[in-house]
Amino acid sequence: MILPVSNLKNSINFSANSGNEENKKSLDYDHDTLLHNDIVTRTRIGIDKLTNAATLYPAKGLKGSKNANFYEFLTMGMVPYLTGSAMLMAVFNAADKFYQPFARTKASELGKKMALGVVFYGLAKSISKSLISTPVHMMTGIDIERPYAKVIYELPDDVNDTDITSIEYHKVFESVEFPRWDLLYGDEAKGEKRNYRYDRIAKKLGMGHDLNDSDQEVKSRIKEIIIKASLAKNISSYLWAATGVALAFQKTWNNFFNVMTFKFWKPKEFGKTLQSFGKNFVKSAKALYKGEGEGLQKHAGKMLIGAALLSSVLGIINTMSSSKKPSKVDAADVIKKDDRYVVN
Repeated sequence: MILPVSNLKNSINFSANSGNEENKKSLDYDHDTLLHNDIVTRTRIGIDKLTNAATLYPAKGLKGSKNANFYEFLTMGMVPYLTGSAMLMAVFNAADKFYQPFARTKASELGKKMALGVVFYGLAKSISKSLISTPVHMMTGIDIERPYAKVIYELPDDVNDTDITSIEYHKVFESVEFPRWDLLYGDEAKGEKRNYRYDRIAKKLGMGHDLNDSDQEVKSRIKEIIIKASLAKNISSYLWAATGVALAFQKTWNNFFNVMTFKFWKPKEFGKTLQSFGKNFVKSAKALYKGEGEGLQKHAGKMLIGAALLSSVLGIINTMSSSKKPSKVDAADVIKKDDRYVVN
């Protein structure tokens, strides 16, 4: 019997010296594994991807490795994104020393606000996605951000190469056309019901409970939810990012810049920085909402905040709406017992 590669539990070694146990690499995962969607896992995945994007993946590309793939190409995009953000943050602050004292003060204020705007842009764009995914998960049981570790068996670059496996981090619903349905089935060896995740989703979606084939019943509905939720995340995340930039350019942040320090080894001064940040964040949010000037300028902040909130709310409502709800038509409404039916 020929088994698929994903079912092989032991490390595969193509080395000529395959009998030497010291040459074998211990893997974190020996098959594709569903991961928990928590802050610890997300942080670990982010650090691992960033480290590989800055070291391993560029090296493989430069030497023309046959194992370089599209996942590694996309992951390396993190490096220019962070580098460009750092350059944008430094562009004003690095040149202000060449200005006259008065101009230097103004340039310094603007440069610091630009740096804060870059930080708020990235944070707001990332965090705002949970405003869609978390409510959808709570109402449907579908975690659209659920990660998993994919084991890749690479081709050996050398006859004595034993390190031929790598780990990629993907999301279960990364592909709408080809989701990893198999990872959502329960492990019967551990005493889990095969369809327990699909049963929970079917119950939350109002499709009934104790269904014979709950997985087949809910898959089309899950796809619809994933498509709508992805659209909602893309729209709302940019509106929240714009709100973050507008928040960073409020005048109240000047008070924070006067006491700001990154010397965390001085707890008293660093504590004042954190305290000042919290106070000025609240003041800046109020200032953005109240606005300044007259007419459209005064209400621009309200409009931006309202548009961001509305995009999240409408995105959730649209995601939860569906034309594929269970039919309420009963058999008695279709077949009339008093009529005669002829079957040819």
